[in-house]
Amino acid sequence: MDLAGLESFTRLARHSGTIIPDWRLTTAEILYHLPDHPAVLQTFIWQKHDLAPRFPELTRFLDFWRREIEGPLHSVRVASAALTRPAELRYANGQFILN
Repeated sequence: MDLAGLESFTRLARHSGTIIPDWRLTTAEILYHLPDHPAVLQTFIWQKHDLAPRFPELTRFLDFWRREIEGPLHSVRVASAALTRPAELRYANGQFILN
């Protein structure tokens, strides 16, 4: 579903009283130990649309990591942003002259 379709679905669901899932753009910063050099940490960034607050896609990815990838996890930081939110508009004061 494209963004315009998601916005129209959100409006329709809001008017009909339907509860829609809380899809969010989720970013995880994963720190892991290098298999050959355990004292060295490496960073991996993972990003995907996921359902808050349980984040099933991220959970599946971390389960896959633990099962298939040799680098043991050190830590995971998660940030997420709502896909649908009120418009953020503000007027800019000033004049810009281009030559």
